[in-house]
Amino acid sequence: MSGVANNQQLPRVSHPPGPQGHWLLGSLREFRRDTLGTMTDWVRRYGDAVRFPYFWRYHAYLFCHPEHNRRILQENFENYTKLPNPLNSLLVPVVGYSLLTSDGALWSKLRRLSEPAFHRRRIASLDATITETVSTRLEKWRPLVEDGTPLDAAEEMTALALEIAGRILLSVDLTGEAEVLGKAFANVSRQFHEFAFHPLGPFLVKLDWLPATRRFKHSIARLDDVVYQIIAERRAQQANGFDDGDDDLLDMLMAAHDEETGEKLSDSQLRNETLTLLMGGQEPPANLLTWTLYLLSQHPEVRARMEQEVYDVLDGRVPTAADVHNLTYTMMVLEESMRLYPPTYAMTRSAQEADVVGGYHVEGGANVTISPYLTHRHPEFWDDPESFEPQRFSPEQKAKRPSYAYIPFSEGPRRCIGEDLGAVEAALVLAMIAQRYRLQLVPGHPVEPEPLITLRPRHGLSMIVEAR
Repeated sequence: MSGVANNQQLPRVSHPPGPQGHWLLGSLREFRRDTLGTMTDWVRRYGDAVRFPYFWRYHAYLFCHPEHNRRILQENFENYTKLPNPLNSLLVPVVGYSLLTSDGALWSKLRRLSEPAFHRRRIASLDATITETVSTRLEKWRPLVEDGTPLDAAEEMTALALEIAGRILLSVDLTGEAEVLGKAFANVSRQFHEFAFHPLGPFLVKLDWLPATRRFKHSIARLDDVVYQIIAERRAQQANGFDDGDDDLLDMLMAAHDEETGEKLSDSQLRNETLTLLMGGQEPPANLLTWTLYLLSQHPEVRARMEQEVYDVLDGRVPTAADVHNLTYTMMVLEESMRLYPPTYAMTRSAQEADVVGGYHVEGGANVTISPYLTHRHPEFWDDPESFEPQRFSPEQKAKRPSYAYIPFSEGPRRCIGEDLGAVEAALVLAMIAQRYRLQLVPGHPVEPEPLITLRPRHGLSMIVEAR
């Protein structure tokens, strides 16, 4: 481990400044009431590093400077683990010990098994599947143009992202289950937030007689019904010799075995990874596209420039993965959208041993949070940070910024494995929407970010669909 071996080796440094908090409840009430607002207020008052009482005598840390991100995510990443972090532990009932929640040897093994499915050559071969799925979904919007019925873009992008994830990662058609899965993921996310900022959350989630726990586990059971059916059908296909030769990620995981024992992944382990893949394949791209459609509706000059680029590059034809390289402004729009509304607005870790971050002491065993949402609004690195300006992501502007000032996919060894796939998917979807439709926010519809597991629009996103 690259972490500091013991406290005697640490230089004499102070803790970061921070709020006093309630003597018992710490800062839980503030987090529960307004997570983003609380973090933003602390950074304005105390600076880039904040130490705050989380609950009773337990203190935690919030960091948002790029150099802090570098230390935690890259330089000393082995010291900052997913578990036993109390927030991440609440994900274990949902996805088990998977690529999302595991550490050490298990995480390395799962990462190694999954990487071939996300190789750039394989991603390039998936574009037709993506565009066919998008085209089918967009055809269903045509009646809305005729009668002016609003569309909930958040729900639509969630269903679309689930259908795409099912086809390209698991080779299954989730069209019929997309609505069920989408609602189950949304319910899990909200119930996760309920437990996350309750002082006894990790304990309460084990009490089956509590209404909140029953709702949480009922939603997980709905997800399990779909996932275990996928696994059972794949095992039946393999047993009957129905192998199409196109190994997807589920095939790779089923074929994987321990080099020493020869043991393969059990159904429960396959369930954990499959559910992690569906969550990762649905939440980030759906939220990215939803927030992008909202931002474009508020900035018609940006939308017009992006539409012109789509026309110039594609001339009406269906886009391919090879076109993404030429859709430069479209990618800048997506990157700027992720700056303002990063799907993962905060990342939490547990410091295994004491460390020094940004000149401040971090206690061993403490909960440490870094926030892309805050880092992406840091005025030292972003002029007028609340404004939507895709030009920030021109090659010239990107070269001027430190790499850890922009971390929508995290950084370091645990950088999101699906980053390249997500970028291609989002660009193809956005280009195809721009070819056919223009979406306008329904006047007066409230738009507010809701920080759950990911950053969703609290009230959905009601939009009018216009033909182009």
